[in-house]
This record gives sequence, structure tokens and C-alpha cells, in this order.
Amino acid sequence: MKHFGRSSRRRLLQMGAAMGGGLLAGQQKVLAWDTPGKLGTPLGPYGERSPFEKAVRWRRESGTPETGSSFTPLQDSVGTLTPSSLHYERHHAGIPTIDPAKHRLVVHGMVDRPLSMTVAEIRRLPSVTRTLVLECGGNSASEWAARTGPDVQRSYGLASCSEWTGVPLSLVLAEVGVRPGAAWVIAEGADACRMERSIPLAKAMDDILLAYGQNGEAIRPAQGYPLRLIIPGWEGNTSVKWLHSLKLTDQAYMARDETAKYSDLMPDGKTRIFTYQMEAKSVITFPSGGQTMPGRGLYELTGLAWSGRGRIERVEITTDGGRSWVNAQLQEPRLPIAFTRFRLPWRFDGRDAVIASRATDESGYIQPTREALVAVRGTNSIYHFNGIKYWTVKADGTVTNVEV
Repeated sequence: MKHFGRSSRRRLLQMGAAMGGGLLAGQQKVLAWDTPGKLGTPLGPYGERSPFEKAVRWRRESGTPETGSSFTPLQDSVGTLTPSSLHYERHHAGIPTIDPAKHRLVVHGMVDRPLSMTVAEIRRLPSVTRTLVLECGGNSASEWAARTGPDVQRSYGLASCSEWTGVPLSLVLAEVGVRPGAAWVIAEGADACRMERSIPLAKAMDDILLAYGQNGEAIRPAQGYPLRLIIPGWEGNTSVKWLHSLKLTDQAYMARDETAKYSDLMPDGKTRIFTYQMEAKSVITFPSGGQTMPGRGLYELTGLAWSGRGRIERVEITTDGGRSWVNAQLQEPRLPIAFTRFRLPWRFDGRDAVIASRATDESGYIQPTREALVAVRGTNSIYHFNGIKYWTVKADGTVTNVEV
């Protein structure tokens, strides 16, 4: 297996030109339309993708149709942004239908001036737009087991990256007047389970958004329409959807979804709670499990890296099972707490290979191996896995999870 550095760009371009020329020479009908001269589809009120594009979310129910998850098809992604229609979902009580004209956000508790605001009033406030990754705390839960996820969608697909628009929560908190002694904000959703999370006041005064926009339009119902929290870098469950209440208190509520769930059981029987921040993580999306490389030759090995700590500074790739690593090219701009696309030209020579990626973020944190995580945290966890993911590329071009 061979990879190419920056010094090999000229050779790479020559190879690409030769390959392209061969493909054109081997085709009798080039640049032909199926129905030349025929009028196309009429204009519509809302854009649709091509019928030839088949990427869909894989779904997993948790007992009832209203509870479960939908996984982003990362193996089909290009660039860094996730289409709203393919953004991952995690629901505990289904998706409520909420009329934005009737919905209100109440800010109360340890404040001087409690507020009840309509969505329209919130949208009148000064807004910001940020591109941010959102990752479920349970993403890659299967990776704790001996036999891990068979493909990148089912093993890493509870992570997506969108452009979010909303109002800084700090602006609203300044308006209500936070009383001395307040230390927590209790966020509650308007769904049937009344999702509730305790958020430290320091984070609320920093970079949290009251978001109403996603990828240039209103947030979709499955993503919290008409209003949700977006908490940069923290597990997705804290970014409460269908937000209707923010209560300031002097202590955490120890709610069900931050004690019985979204906590980490350690080998000594103790449990870590409030493990909010998502660590540096990366995964190769092509070639990856379930895919087949059609033959020997030049390919672009590519994937995604992200970190709740900030910007990705480096991604290394191995094609020999971890014996050696080389730096991948990182697509600019590299935004903090967002997907970063990495690439490496690679020649598949028809021999078995074991490939993986390893990310380093701006804090200096390096993505660990699965073995290193298990050594510290055991195998009782189902949350906060960020270990290195290895794929086996077999001689016939098929790609599988290395654990299979």
C-alpha cells in the first residue's frame, strides 16, 4: 500500500490525467443525455434531491416507535456540513408538533425579572450564526464491545454538523438579572418526557445559543422546532430540544437523564456524572465498513474529525495497522467544534491493509485507542467513546470492521 505526500502532487495529477483519458477512450457514448430535447421537471415550492441519490438514515428503535435514534450516513457525506434531512436524531418521547405562534420560553427562578418570551420576540434579538458539530453522548456505544459497529454509519453516525443561528443565551440572562448564589440553569423541553438537563451557569454565560435556525432555514421539528439549545462541544442531550423553560437555581437537579442515563459507570463501581465535553474523535469514511473498492489503483482516502475542545490541528493516518502514521491534508477552513474533512491520496495495490485515523485538537489532546479507553474506564460504559476506529481492506477490495 502506498500513500502520497505533498511532494507527489505533480505525479498524482499526471496519474489522474492518464486514468481519465483511459476512461474516455473506452466509452463509445460520451456526454449523452437519456432524453435529449425533452423538457425537465417543472419548478416546485421546495427543492428535492436527485432520485439517483439514495443516502438515508439507519434507524434503531428503543422499545416503541417514539423512542430511538436515526444515524447520519457519514459514509455518503461530502464536505463537512450535514443536510438537515440527514442530521442524526435521538428521541425519548417522539417529535411534538408545536405552533411557534403559541410557544413561549419562560426564564425564571433565581432572577430579578422573570420573562415569558414568544419565538417572534426572541427572533427580534441580536443573533449569531455558528457552524458546530452536535454529537450524542451515546455515539459509538457499540465500540465498547469486543465486536464493534460493522460500518461507519452504525458506529459513528450519531454525529452531525450544521450551521446554527440563534440568540446568545447570555444576552437573555443579562436581561433577566441573575441573582447572587445562582449556579445552574435547568433546561426543560416541551416534549412528552419533559427532557431536563442541568447546565452550569458559567457555560450558559459563555457560548450557548437559543437556536431557531439550521442550515439557512428554520430548525426542523425533529431537531427541536421552533426553539432549542445548542451547547458547543457538549454531549447532544444537553442541547435540549423544543425548549420552553429555563430555571436558574443554586444546585443541579440530578434529573433522570443526567443520572440514570448519560453518566459513565467506572470499573470500581462509581459513576461519573456531568461528563459534558466530547473529546477529539475521527473516522475514515472512505473506504470504510460495508464498502467495496472496485479494483486496484489510486483512491482518495477521506474522513471526518472533530472535537468538543476546539479546532482540529492534525489528523494522522495509518495503512499498516498502526505501525506507522502519516499526516493527512486538512480541508480549510478548520472551524472550532466542527467537522474537519481530511484527505490522503492512496494507491490500493491489491494486498490486505488495516487503515485508521487519529486526531489531535488544539488543546493537544490526542485521540486514544480503544484499548487505552478500556484500561481506564472498563467496559460498563455506553457513553463518551472516542477511540480509534480500524478498518480492514481485503485483497478483493471489500472493507470490514477490523474486529470481524
